[in-house]
Amino acid sequence: MARLARKHPPATKTISSANLRRTTRRSWRWLGLLFLAGWLGSVAQSQEAPADRPVGEVAKEAADVEPAPEKADQTKYQRGVVIEFDGEITQWLEGYFLRKLAKAQAAGCDLIVLRVESPGGLLIESQSMANKLRDALGVQTVAYIPNYAYSGGAYVSLGADEIVMGPSASLGDVGVIFQDLDAFKYVPEKIMSPVVSEIRALAETHGRPPALAEAMVDKDCEVFRVRQKSTGKITYMSEKELAAQENRDDWEQLELVLESQQGKFLTVSGKRAVALGLASRTANNLEEVKQRYQVQDEWLYYRPDNIDRTVYVLTLWWVTGLLFLVGIIGMFYELSAPGTCVGGLFALTCFSLFFWSRFLVGTSGLLELCLFMLALIFLGAEIFVIPGFGIAGVMGVLLLGISLVLACQTFIIPETQAQWSRLGTSLALVGGTGIAVIVIGAAMVQFYGTIPFFNRLVLAPPSEKETSPAERDVEKNDKTEFLARVGEIGRTEFSLRPTGRARFGDRFLDVVADDQFIDKGALVEVIAVDEQMILVREVKTG
Repeated sequence: MARLARKHPPATKTISSANLRRTTRRSWRWLGLLFLAGWLGSVAQSQEAPADRPVGEVAKEAADVEPAPEKADQTKYQRGVVIEFDGEITQWLEGYFLRKLAKAQAAGCDLIVLRVESPGGLLIESQSMANKLRDALGVQTVAYIPNYAYSGGAYVSLGADEIVMGPSASLGDVGVIFQDLDAFKYVPEKIMSPVVSEIRALAETHGRPPALAEAMVDKDCEVFRVRQKSTGKITYMSEKELAAQENRDDWEQLELVLESQQGKFLTVSGKRAVALGLASRTANNLEEVKQRYQVQDEWLYYRPDNIDRTVYVLTLWWVTGLLFLVGIIGMFYELSAPGTCVGGLFALTCFSLFFWSRFLVGTSGLLELCLFMLALIFLGAEIFVIPGFGIAGVMGVLLLGISLVLACQTFIIPETQAQWSRLGTSLALVGGTGIAVIVIGAAMVQFYGTIPFFNRLVLAPPSEKETSPAERDVEKNDKTEFLARVGEIGRTEFSLRPTGRARFGDRFLDVVADDQFIDKGALVEVIAVDEQMILVREVKTG
């Protein structure tokens, strides 16, 4: 599965949510004074220094020069929200992010601060979340990075309108890797090129230098600081990008951005990111971020709740496989022994939990649920209406597998290498579960009467000690009358492929064809009878 390289987070001290709440309560009464002081200071500085520089341009010549003090945003926001975004990027984290983002927009928030602290994760999910941030309408999005945002975390952060970082926080290293046997390797150029194109477009949307974003993905991309002679504009380009300029002579190539040396994925600190135009400002903590955005109402905080934690557990691959296993076994048990309800309850519980969790993650919808229900209808028809195992049974099994596979992914037909890899993972999960079901089903058939708990669901016949000779004779006579006799002629009610049902006088009996399929309505002759099976063959008419 293609994924963004996961970085081990540095040993930095983080601010816990509990400490942050205590700090907020202690400093709330001083917040007005601090804001007033910051605003007066910014007004005084505005007489000497320009306002916030445009994102993507660097106002100073040397990258290591300390940026000038920044003023608070003059834009008034009505309602702000902080969404915690921590940990490895998975399908669960994407679903959590999308739910919280939709909840914030439904609550009328016009400022969303995404507190990012991630070592990276899956490629498709990272791209999806970055695009959701980029396309959020009617809301200002800010990615706040207090400590680190590597790989997928950096990718998601680039989708925000603004990036605010801790002075010593880290951003970058978006190398794309895949697992080959037992080792992780960087993807080839063919797969990396679309990622480079997308991350450049993402950076350009928000006015960040595309070459720097490309250097996060391509370790061979060297970026230089360049200056336009006619305007004095400072920006950053690779040599290829600089050579492609129409007015190449108007651009002067300056020093190399050291973090983009060949063989290294671009990774920068907070101060350096501001200097390069990747981040708009630095902040030591979340309180400083809040002070820079003048929100009139109280801030909202969205963190993982009990539902999010439950969904996380249910989407673990081994839990998903267990739900498949128990659900399928329970479903087939209920279909083969209707009325017991035990198998049906287990199947209903397992598949309800599966589709509910996948719906919240965002990989399942109405299509997958309809395919699953249609699979149950086909399987039920095969068992109760059309004895044997024909087209209905095959279609039911196929639809069941397709519905489960589609519920594990966000696409129907794979188009990219990453999607093909995801499809392989989904097929392996469903296929492995299917093999386990076959093995366990065969074992249950063989040893069903001896398995604890399940043996209580089977009504065993009374022993000879529990029945009288007269009762045994009656049972023998009833059984003999119920079964067909050798040589008796009957007519098939359904096609025998090879099992089915035939009518012998007023009796409808389950029969098995001898050596070939027999069509519906054909005359058959009983050639063998035992306690397990009635064997018939077709009677050929002139």
